Amino acid sequence: MADFENVPDEELARQSQAGSLVAFEELVRRFEHRIYAFVFQSCRNGADASDLTQETFVRAFQAMAQFDPRQAFAPWLFTIARRKCIDFFRARRPLPMPEEMDAHDPSDVLSEREESGSVWNLARRILPEAQYQAVWLHYAQDLKVREIAPILSKSPTHIKVMLLRARHALAAKLRAARSEHETAPSAIIAKGESV
Repeated sequence: MADFENVPDEELARQSQAGSLVAFEELVRRFEHRIYAFVFQSCRNGADASDLTQETFVRAFQAMAQFDPRQAFAPWLFTIARRKCIDFFRARRPLPMPEEMDAHDPSDVLSEREESGSVWNLARRILPEAQYQAVWLHYAQDLKVREIAPILSKSPTHIKVMLLRARHALAAKLRAARSEHETAPSAIIAKGESV
């Protein structure tokens, strides 16, 4: 196998366009985990994320002739992954509602506490999908604003605004949670003294 350690992604894409399967395999190796993490954040299911990751690379291989090697490869590939996620959710049929869970089940309470402790889970819950994807691509995937813009079909200025609003929303929610947590013990103490 060829040594591709110092070969840029865009050159590998150009070689793939010329018919090199080895170059494309290297692109898959470089991006497979990143694409999986990105689509998993949307679908929240490992099997679906694996399928969507595979579909992303199949589509990238089929569309490789359309890639412009003068552009960055990562945004092009993440755009394909995002579109695969959109297609996935459009095709999904609504599932029947599960039976209502017992609010006092200890395993449910523990699960909710673990979920609420994660900033990514908080972001997933409170941010609109496009904002969440912008935050994920910027902070988890380390993409620049100008790389995120074509992925989400927005201008770089719009991406900057989305990131700013997302940071403000998360900060406000975290401040509210911290404030609620800090006042809870004093409320308990006050109740205890008045009893």
